Amino acid sequence: LIFQHLITIMIRLANILLFVATLISVTNGFVAPSPRIRGVVSSRSTQLYNAENDTGTGWDSFREIRTSKNIPSGEEQRKFRRTVYTHDDWRKHRSQDRFIFYLSAIFKSGVYKNLGGEVGVVTAVATFVFLYNMAVGGYTDLEGVQHSALISSAFLPKIGLPLSAFTLTSPSLGLLLVFRTNTSYQRWDEARKNWGMNINHTRDLVRMANTYYDNTGVSPQQREEDLNHVALCTWAFVRAMKRHLSPEKEDESVFRVEMFEKLPEQQAQMIIDAAHRPNRALQDLSYAIDDLPMHFMRKNEIHRAVTIFEDDLGSSERLLTSPVPVFYSRHLARFLAVWLLLLPLALYDAFASSWNHIAMIPAAAVISVFLFGIEELGTQLEEPFTILPMQAFCDKIYNWCMEIVSWLPGDNGRSMRPIKPEHAFFLGAGGASAAAATPSYQQAPPVEKSPAPTLPDVDASLREELDKKIALEAQPAAPVAPAAVGQGLSFAEFCKKGSP
Repeated sequence: LIFQHLITIMIRLANILLFVATLISVTNGFVAPSPRIRGVVSSRSTQLYNAENDTGTGWDSFREIRTSKNIPSGEEQRKFRRTVYTHDDWRKHRSQDRFIFYLSAIFKSGVYKNLGGEVGVVTAVATFVFLYNMAVGGYTDLEGVQHSALISSAFLPKIGLPLSAFTLTSPSLGLLLVFRTNTSYQRWDEARKNWGMNINHTRDLVRMANTYYDNTGVSPQQREEDLNHVALCTWAFVRAMKRHLSPEKEDESVFRVEMFEKLPEQQAQMIIDAAHRPNRALQDLSYAIDDLPMHFMRKNEIHRAVTIFEDDLGSSERLLTSPVPVFYSRHLARFLAVWLLLLPLALYDAFASSWNHIAMIPAAAVISVFLFGIEELGTQLEEPFTILPMQAFCDKIYNWCMEIVSWLPGDNGRSMRPIKPEHAFFLGAGGASAAAATPSYQQAPPVEKSPAPTLPDVDASLREELDKKIALEAQPAAPVAPAAVGQGLSFAEFCKKGSP
């Protein structure tokens, strides 16, 4: 008889779940990044990704997705977390009816999909406690009739635990969970800031290169080639960094294609063959900067951005190779698992008012979903790079850098003065004098001789000797042979050629 009642209950529960699933089948709680923010497609990987994910928005918008999508679980779903928000996405994110859509899509949540096994075990334990206590302690049928125990034995008592044991340990569990999630979020935040610095300083580097470039004696074609090379080398670094921080299976083939599409064949091959690809890309960028015709102090200013790239790379490598101490994560996982597996024993008496204490089964399942979910959030955030939209960052950097180097002095309608030389050494060409090479709006400063000091009344021969010495000291230094127009020199060459 008890088994007939149980079968009837299970059939009713299945019908209820089927009805609920039918109601929410038109919603989707896990969507891909919005196509509105992708902008100009500049890489094959982005084209393929957009083709496969042509619907969705940066916001978890359940209203706009009318077709149910089979989002994979586990590692494959991390690519769908790489969202970039726009103003429209933020407006929807603040929607007052967001709770309705979040709750309606709870069964499609990627976090909860990953918890199926853990929640299933806790629910199975709760179900076992429910059935066992019915069998050894008696039960009430659906008509309200009390029945005696099916198994009567002194060695098989009803099982349960006092709820106070869980009340005492819950603060400790809460502290462990809070520290886990906070630490993981800090790691994600640091990784995002590293890429933010990359975005800022790539634009800054290319802007300074475009502004400081000395056009004197350089053809427009040469200027365009030099600056395009700097922009491509800048992009090559961030793209190599993205590949360095991504799984090989996901990004290696696409990385090779992009390198050969955008870079000269030999440069692309050198980066691909390097043991540490971002370092090789940074070296190429340093060569490109050092080859620009400009004052060495301006080159040094541009090189500071390259140093910042190295710092961002090192910080990201530290996050990738050093997780939260594993003994902490393992202890938390064991603590949480044991705590939730024993929880149904404490909930049994708390739900005595329900039919045969059956309400403790869904209660244990819901509690396990949310507590396991907190731990799952920390685990997913701990390694931040596969949930950051790094490909979108690289594509945007490429587009921005190429746009910046396309701008020319004076193209905004305002005439520009010639580049002001910083030293007389950089003026003129060939044997031309410094004064002749000085632009019309700037006159070379005259050389002032130091006045001769007043000498005391001494012997005439000694006075004549001192006058010759003073005259020699007052003569200006021999002029330095000027460099060829538009030719950039390193600091060492400047010091060597500039010394009398």
